[in-house]
Amino acid sequence: MPPKSPTESRVILTQVMGPSHANVMGNVHGGYIMKICDEAGGMAAIRHARHPAVTVAVDSMRFHSPVHIGNLMTVTAEVSWVGRTSMETRVVVTAEDVLTGQTTHTNTAFFVYVALDEHGRPTPVPPLLCTTAEEQARFERAAQRQAYRLQQHRQDAHE
Repeated sequence: MPPKSPTESRVILTQVMGPSHANVMGNVHGGYIMKICDEAGGMAAIRHARHPAVTVAVDSMRFHSPVHIGNLMTVTAEVSWVGRTSMETRVVVTAEDVLTGQTTHTNTAFFVYVALDEHGRPTPVPPLLCTTAEEQARFERAAQRQAYRLQQHRQDAHE
């Protein structure tokens, strides 16, 4: 399998936030933002693997600032690490006030997916080709997160 660069998996979803997406304070529901992040991350994983992919884990998602009604929310996802059958995607959310042009980074999260074959079993994915220092650094940090996730999983299994 030839390696693929992170940019080959990149997915950008942009949507205007309306009242149906928000609470009474005019802030978009965190759960709605998480749903869109999972969709973007999943599509990036599928683009990389060219197989269906299912969500396995979501690292903590902290909201640095709210997304408001009327904002243009942009969710950008790309694969940041791959194992044999699993992939981590880095998902970045921004909110733009279209009247002023001010864009705010609202959060970054990491989602893990497993690629599935036609029988619903995990299937190998292409390696990740990191060509820049930034991509390599992201890959190394992602590998550390994956090692931590696996350690936590083993500890949870023994409780």
